[in-house]
Amino acid sequence: MLLKAVSAFLLLPGVFAFLIPWAISTFDPWSRMLWKPGLAVLGIGVVILLYCVRDFYLSGKGTLAPWSPPQYLVTVGLYRYSRNPMFFGVLLIISGWALTYCSPLITLYLVFATCIFHWRVTHYEEVVLSEQFPSLWAEYAENVPRWLIKLESGKKIFPKNS
Repeated sequence: MLLKAVSAFLLLPGVFAFLIPWAISTFDPWSRMLWKPGLAVLGIGVVILLYCVRDFYLSGKGTLAPWSPPQYLVTVGLYRYSRNPMFFGVLLIISGWALTYCSPLITLYLVFATCIFHWRVTHYEEVVLSEQFPSLWAEYAENVPRWLIKLESGKKIFPKNS
């Protein structure tokens, strides 16, 4: 299982969050090197991504890959506050690359990735999860926002997996 998790990490976020932005930066005639605050954004995204991958592995008993998904609905850690913190982490990583390289082409890639991620979540992942975990998913989706944290004082935090 650990080998599957590492392979999935290297293949999916490795390509979309690291390889593609790096490749774009090498061909972007408008990019400039190194605006250091962008590295902080990138680093925050990496921490979020790694934390979520860990939760998928430990709590969900699976990986982030569609061919080896978690066996349990992951509702711990950052998933208590957002239904898609892993995608958010990847988008922060791409944002960090765009800022670091001051690259308009990486910024366009960020917009494209955001649209693709949103489409995938709304047309595939949420459909599959609602079929796989019908009652738990309904409660989870009602209490936890899809992308960003609700800024309400009375917000219910979803309980840990039991």
